Amino acid sequence: MNQKWNAENYSSGFSFVYKYGNDVLNLIEGENVHDVIDLGCGTGVLTNALSERGYKVTGIDASDEMLAKARASFPAVNFVKGDAVNFVVDAPVDVVFSNAVLHWIDKKLQPEMMRRVYGALRPGGQFVFEMAGYGCGKAIHDELAVNFRVLGYDYVMPFFLPKIGEYAAMLEACGFTARYAILFDRPTELKGDDGLRDWIRMFIKRPFSGVKDDDRDEILRRTNENLRGKLFHGGKWYADYVRLRMRAIKQ
Repeated sequence: MNQKWNAENYSSGFSFVYKYGNDVLNLIEGENVHDVIDLGCGTGVLTNALSERGYKVTGIDASDEMLAKARASFPAVNFVKGDAVNFVVDAPVDVVFSNAVLHWIDKKLQPEMMRRVYGALRPGGQFVFEMAGYGCGKAIHDELAVNFRVLGYDYVMPFFLPKIGEYAAMLEACGFTARYAILFDRPTELKGDDGLRDWIRMFIKRPFSGVKDDDRDEILRRTNENLRGKLFHGGKWYADYVRLRMRAIKQ
């Protein structure tokens, strides 16, 4: 799913997205890795980190706002516009890397994305990624769903949050072999006194389409108030993140 992003707010207020992604870079294996695609590169921070490791890297993203920020920040890095479910490459690469992107793709579109990745890789190439996994943000989504119902709306989960077995099976159906997989809790600090509200405003856009402004404000108020005892600790907000991290090989 594509949505309009505020690239400046994303960079300043939600830098944890790419800071945690640095660990995922270490899943890339082998001495003969040269060409890398950063799929859903966002503001390009990890694309640049891949470049600094000596890879020939291309960042691909569907957002004009994100690409403009990436190109301004890292003019020496190659960035192109493309969507994860329909991108094409001029020549196959050694690695397709992705961080905090794949959960945005609807379940029904996941196989097409995987086929695109498979087609972009050389034989033996690696698909290395981290995404939100099963249970990610459960407390937040559950509370939002309650408050949507109270005000007469249906809350539609905006993300695809798979378990390891489900996602590995989907990858293997597309020809990949899963070599590494872990699903783990990672409580994630949110910036500022309004951290939870800001997180919802940034990432939970689709469920709020069609919600009246006054009702949206009331949903945010109720959610913030009801989750304070669960997600606010030591003067800081935390999102109850669960991450799925994997490496799969094209056979």
